[in-house]
Amino acid sequence: MIAANNVTLRIGKKALFEDVNIKFTEGNCYGLIGANGAGKSTFLKILSGQLETTNGNITITPGQRLSFLQQDHFKYDAFTVLDTVIMGNQRLYDIMKEKEAIYAKEDFTDEDGIRASELEGEFAEMNGWEAESDAAMLLNGLGIDTDLHYALMADLKGSEKVKVLLAQALFGNPDILLLDEPTNHLDLDAIEWLEEFLINFENTVIVVSHDRYFLNKVCTHTADIDYGKIQLYAGNYDFWYESSQLLIKQMKEANKKKEEKIKELQEFISRFSANASKSKQATSRKRALEKIQLDDMRPSSRKYPYIDFRPNREIGNEVLMVENLSKTIDGVKVLDNISFTLGHDDKVAFVGANELATTTFFKILMGEMEPDEGNYKWGVTTSQAYFPKDNTLEFDNDLTITDWLTQYSEIKDATYVRGFLGRMLFPGEDGVKRVRVLSGGEKVRCLLSKMMISGANILILDEPTNHLDMESITALNNGLIKFPGVILFTSHDHQFVQTTANRIIEFLPDGTFVDKVSSYDEYLENDEMARKRQVYSMSDDDASDN
Repeated sequence: MIAANNVTLRIGKKALFEDVNIKFTEGNCYGLIGANGAGKSTFLKILSGQLETTNGNITITPGQRLSFLQQDHFKYDAFTVLDTVIMGNQRLYDIMKEKEAIYAKEDFTDEDGIRASELEGEFAEMNGWEAESDAAMLLNGLGIDTDLHYALMADLKGSEKVKVLLAQALFGNPDILLLDEPTNHLDLDAIEWLEEFLINFENTVIVVSHDRYFLNKVCTHTADIDYGKIQLYAGNYDFWYESSQLLIKQMKEANKKKEEKIKELQEFISRFSANASKSKQATSRKRALEKIQLDDMRPSSRKYPYIDFRPNREIGNEVLMVENLSKTIDGVKVLDNISFTLGHDDKVAFVGANELATTTFFKILMGEMEPDEGNYKWGVTTSQAYFPKDNTLEFDNDLTITDWLTQYSEIKDATYVRGFLGRMLFPGEDGVKRVRVLSGGEKVRCLLSKMMISGANILILDEPTNHLDMESITALNNGLIKFPGVILFTSHDHQFVQTTANRIIEFLPDGTFVDKVSSYDEYLENDEMARKRQVYSMSDDDASDN
């Protein structure tokens, strides 16, 4: 068990957390959620002891060991991979090294013998003889080959270092496990292995992640940071979101009797409970959900953007024809003889590790770049709206938000334009803010406003979920699902891709491509190599927003 008792953290005059009281108990996995900047990563640092509180304290059950995912990828460069993992239990590692030093002595004394005996006893109690095999098992599970286990950390690639540090956090069955964005830079096979590990992990887990799919898989509870407080709820992220929306709906229906509300909630909870799998985590979640009462739940105070893309005209049968398209950049062929045709119902996710190819392809389609060979043709009924990965030039000016958006609107009325900004959570006073000073998330919301106001029937989106908090991602996800036009998009958010796309295109490292009419999960199930090519990645700005 780990608990925060009256924890307050002030940064200058601002209180990031105020009198937070919360307890995390054994057998549960807690997803720590909150808007960008709410302090999710900061709270994990407080729990781990890396950051001092202004007031209050953190208590841990005596004798329990806490482990957390290290974020400094260069900290262990001088150590071997296996040693780095075993350092996850620092006391065990220290014993191993002290033993080695004693046994290496040429003038071995009686005192050395006594000390060695003491160490051997403690070593055995800590399952020290299995330490290397346990560490190797974790590494192999995450996809680090055995021939790398004795290599220096300095010699590993960045993605490999991430896996080793994750194995370090998991090593030795810690009583309390703190994970900050553990899926970042992992391939899907490694993520699936981690999901199974956490599902069967019987101790306390607290995890911060932008990956809703992951949170839904592993979490039994949701801890929501909102206005400097942390509220605990039973269930995973989807349950928290859906229940919050249900309660908001019920609050608007003021005349509905309490008995009717209770019945509606019970049916809702029963549905979520029935969907639980047979894993230990899901069983725990099911029991927790069944105990929920109406008074236990309250809607979140957070606001969601309203994202609704409405085309000005219906799209025809001829949408896009691509013929023999090729492009070489810096001597590397990123697109090689690409040909396909889009239909009027296609929502295409461009997936895989070759992100340069996808961005290049989108730029060609929008006329920002010329292909070396081949051509493409848009249908006469089509109109396109584009969300670029790099939006620097878009906001390199001194316009206010309102003036910036007005230039893209056919209707040059400030009230009309502010309506679109209001949907994206820009209140009236924000309309005079200069676009140059906006945060990453605010710029994304501006670009989405621009796409909505355009009335386009084809949307092209290059990593639109970067810089967004989970509320905005959920709103965008829902907006794209109900959009009646054609979508070409790429995103690292598994749930976003799975629920939006009905067709998958993957540009391979050699510039060729795979084209499948299927959902994302079906695509991954049918192609083992595709799973290894998919890597979850979070932008640096997202990481700093936690």
